[in-house]
Amino acid sequence: MRKIHRWIGLAVGLQLVLWMCSGLVMSLLDADKVRGREFRFPAAAKRAWPTDTVPVGHVLAAAREAAQTVSTGWLLDRPVYRLSGDKSVRLIDARSGERIELDERLSRRIAEASYRGPGQAVKAEFVEPSLETRAHDGKVWRIAFSDAEDTTVYLSAQGDVLEHRNRTWRLFDLFWMLHIMDYSERKDFNNPLVVSAAVGGFWLALSGIWLLFTSFSLAEFIPKRWRGTRALMIHTPDGGRLRSLRASTGDTVFVALARQGLQLPSNCGGGQSCGLCEVRVRGGAPSPTPADRALLLPARIEAGHRLACNLKVDRNLDIEVQGGAELGTVHEARVESVRALSPFLREIVLMPTDKPGADHHPGCYIQVHIPPYRMGRQQIEAPREHQTAWAGLHLPAQWSSAAPLRRSYSLSAPVEQIGGRLSLLVRFRHGKQGSRNHPPGKGSAFVFGLKAGDRLQYSGPFGEFAIRPGRREKVFIGGGAGMGPLRAMIRDLLESGAGETIHFWYGARTRADAPYVDEMQALAARFGNFRWQLVLSDARDGVNPVGMVHEAVHEGLLHSHPDLPACDFYLCGPPAMLAATRALLKKLGVPDERVAFDDFKI
Repeated sequence: MRKIHRWIGLAVGLQLVLWMCSGLVMSLLDADKVRGREFRFPAAAKRAWPTDTVPVGHVLAAAREAAQTVSTGWLLDRPVYRLSGDKSVRLIDARSGERIELDERLSRRIAEASYRGPGQAVKAEFVEPSLETRAHDGKVWRIAFSDAEDTTVYLSAQGDVLEHRNRTWRLFDLFWMLHIMDYSERKDFNNPLVVSAAVGGFWLALSGIWLLFTSFSLAEFIPKRWRGTRALMIHTPDGGRLRSLRASTGDTVFVALARQGLQLPSNCGGGQSCGLCEVRVRGGAPSPTPADRALLLPARIEAGHRLACNLKVDRNLDIEVQGGAELGTVHEARVESVRALSPFLREIVLMPTDKPGADHHPGCYIQVHIPPYRMGRQQIEAPREHQTAWAGLHLPAQWSSAAPLRRSYSLSAPVEQIGGRLSLLVRFRHGKQGSRNHPPGKGSAFVFGLKAGDRLQYSGPFGEFAIRPGRREKVFIGGGAGMGPLRAMIRDLLESGAGETIHFWYGARTRADAPYVDEMQALAARFGNFRWQLVLSDARDGVNPVGMVHEAVHEGLLHSHPDLPACDFYLCGPPAMLAATRALLKKLGVPDERVAFDDFKI
């Protein structure tokens, strides 16, 4: 419901902006100009019908075609009869009885007689009807005048002045079209688009009211001391008991644990959007919420996994949490080095105060604690070869984060291979290029501003993304910062003597955006069972395949592989790449249990 509400809100919100802007513009335009009155003479006063006219009976008797109706009028200074038949209207001079043909010269004179502006008639032509004469049927005479407003006078085929149009009217008409959402004829304000927008707005209001009430809990309005408490038993996944505590009824498990100093991993602070605070309920788990179904796999939901930020303490609960004692532990580390691997990817190497343990396995992640800060783009140093890419971002001069937060970063190298250090691969989240004053990601901006010698705090490690036991052939597919955990896994496998075939397909926009390419090529040359392939999506270098990485790996490996279900797959990268690759593997018949992935919970 939240997702539908958000997308319909975006569509209706954009139309509301158009309604307000178009209404504002139309109200500011000069009404006389819009109505064509500025350079138009007022309608002439009624004149008495002359006495020297030919009797209408004589006119009808002389007419070659039958007339259904006869009316009188004036054409400039001449009284005329209008004889209307089935298909045409004829003009007859009421004094002479002769037929009048409305030609270019006469239409120009009529237009000039209705015009009082500074311009001159420059062109007269008989044309098909257009949007400017949409209220009238049939072909019309169009006479253009050479004034600053580009005034155009339209006459009917019988010489009636229909409309005076000008630039102001045309601007008004454009915004009128946007206002009534009639993009073809610009006159129907009950068209299906307007009706749909109105229905969407009504639905948006109703769903917003519903979501407002569902976002509150009755317990939030009751003092904690009146709510009572429930027992919350915290276990580790291996069955060990971590802690027993009392939680106030109505609190979420996420809040209850945080109050006891057990901070579950979270990038959204309990906002039901990142999915990192996953726990498993022992016994009968409550029905999954929409947030659970959106962020957790169906198999895990079936096994009792729920989001702690969405799990209410309304009874005694036994839950399993990942991380164990690390949930309540905060570690300190010193930044040892910062290295720019591509314009927007950096390797941050940390030296922890405490020696990392065996739980710092390849594939796990830590949560860096981001304190409140204020910084500017000058604090992010870019090498000379990357400055062109940074110059195109149009970042604001300064940005800040008012509240402390946490961000998750995977280890990009086995800890034991780099002397007990923690290596992180961080991507700068800068939004759309060319969008001015777009604030960068609060976490990545802080990390990109770090310098060697700085100190920070982190929690963890966390995560279940890890190398599975066994000697099955392994296929690693990644993109972006997904290089980090996949690199750590591959280095761990190769250096530990793994003999199975290992493939690594990595996608990047250009060769300059791909980190650790030389390292991967060196590993492929050193280990005969390792196959490395870079895929470029936006540039050709004559060496690497071009396209999306999931399409390239399908063409280059998967479609001709003799036994895909016997392989283990490890995926990590941007959400779109991850979704496309998972869909491809499912289509190829690879069982879900053979596919491990880390979507960074974004």
